[in-house]
Formats: sequence, structure tokens, C-alpha cells
Amino acid sequence: MDGFDSRTGVIIIAATNRPEILDPALLRPGRFDRQVLIDKPDLEGRLAILKIHTKQIKMGDDVDLRKIAQSAAGLAGADLANIANEAALMAVRQDRKVVLHEDFEEAIEKSVAGLERKSRLLNDKERERVAYHETGHALTAFMTEGAEPVSKISIVHVDWEPWGIPCSIRLKTDSCSVRMNF
Repeated sequence: MDGFDSRTGVIIIAATNRPEILDPALLRPGRFDRQVLIDKPDLEGRLAILKIHTKQIKMGDDVDLRKIAQSAAGLAGADLANIANEAALMAVRQDRKVVLHEDFEEAIEKSVAGLERKSRLLNDKERERVAYHETGHALTAFMTEGAEPVSKISIVHVDWEPWGIPCSIRLKTDSCSVRMNF
């Protein structure tokens, strides 16, 4: 951005969902004078974004976009667009003409947790230890007032997690539903 005449008015607008990976040279004084942070969408915002990105997708009767929006808490609009596309691709791969709710759930898991790493297999003792560990996270969430309920526990090794991951969704419920994936 050097080389502009200081008397010339130049406005550059940029956007990113990943500010942590920006080159520090971009953020030096005098480069970008203002940074405007925009929060990720709330439930209604996610629902509206999903409606836009699923408008051209044929969905099964079991698809509830509100539940999908609840499951996608903390995701940005681009993530939601990716989830809609990934769910559609999953349906095509299974030779279906409509996208099912399970396709969206799997697409969310893929977006949040990453791809399963088949190169790292757990032996029975490691699998048991990780299952107990992740169950501990679920029990802690269940016993902690105000914590989001756990909807699923996975001990599948994914890109960014060394072992497993407890997944929470924002639902108002008095019970904790846990499904173990082995």
C-alpha cells in the first residue's frame, strides 16, 4: 500500500472471517485506520442466512432449518453457506434427490470438528480412556448450571483435535442427551 500520494484519497475496504491469520504487515499503523468487528449471527441471523443458501436446494420433509441454525451456533455466514453446499453434496454422493436433516448434521460436524483422520487409529485401551475423558466433559457440562447441553460425543480423531470432541447445541431442555460414537 506504499506509493500512494498522501494528497490522494484512497479507500480500501477488506473483510475476513479469520483476522488471526492476516499478515502483520497489513495491520501496521497507517495501513488500515479502522477495524470494524461484526459479531457472528445470532439464531435468527443464522436461520435467515440458511434460508438464503438453501433456497435452491431440494430438502426432505425432516429438515428443520431452525434446529440446524441452533446446531450451528458460533458459525459465520460463509460457514453456513459451506454447510448448505456440503449437505447437498452428501445427498448427491448417496444418489438422493433431496437433502435430509442428517446431511446437514454431518456437514456441521465436518465444518466444526474437521475431517476424520483415518491415519490415527486408537487401540482398545486408548479408545476407552478417551471415551471416559470425553464423557467427563459431558458430565461437567450437564452438572454446570447455564452450560449448553451436550448433544453428542465423538472420539473420532479429527484435524484439529488430538482425540475427541463434545458437541453442544443451544436448546432449552431439562435433560441431557448423549450419543457415543465408537
